Amino acid sequence: MSDISPEEWTAILLSVRVAVIATLISTPIGIGVAWLLARRDFWGKPIIDAIIYLPLVLPPVVTGYLLLLLLGKRGLLGAWLAEHLGIVFAFRWTGAALACGVMSFPLLVRPIRLSIEAVDRRLEQASSTLGASPWKVFATVTLPLALPGVLAGMVLGFAKAIGEFGATITFVSNIPGETQTISSAIYSLIQTPDGDAAASRLVMISIGIAVLALIASEWFARRATQRLHGN
Repeated sequence: MSDISPEEWTAILLSVRVAVIATLISTPIGIGVAWLLARRDFWGKPIIDAIIYLPLVLPPVVTGYLLLLLLGKRGLLGAWLAEHLGIVFAFRWTGAALACGVMSFPLLVRPIRLSIEAVDRRLEQASSTLGASPWKVFATVTLPLALPGVLAGMVLGFAKAIGEFGATITFVSNIPGETQTISSAIYSLIQTPDGDAAASRLVMISIGIAVLALIASEWFARRATQRLHGN
């Protein structure tokens, strides 16, 4: 750890900040979307489902380019945001958080949806029968029972955001100190003479974060299963 340079630490800390912000912003939206897909049937549901999981099958560069067309300084929505609200995402660390949030969103939603689907609806109906409003049923019954799935989704989303590269570098480029995350720093280092040692350190850190995230996600998934079966 003592061999890590200030530039590498900057990339690591920026990656963590981007991943945390992306996860915290995506989670409430993901819970709402997961509940909608798990508990409601409506026209166009397969289309919404496909759009949500589209970033998993699209090349990340395509997703990043679409974000650039939509939210770039001259994009369909980005130009209006920049002119009227002063909000700019392209080539900013906030844009990196947005790109990471979009790419990690499907991995966040999936465990939450499965957890909500596994909740016994009779418990929700009993709470409604006792006079609880739909929001209270969700807050006091559905969400607590689905909490392990929510945590598992957050962990997976965080891990994906930490490792995101294609969409991020396409949308916000690779600017040291501003948008250069661990992945883009590794990309720069492997193209630099004598950059192998630094790249190897960042690779090991990335692997360590990913392994810890997968272990945590599996633990939360097991907890969800045990809780639902009363073990």
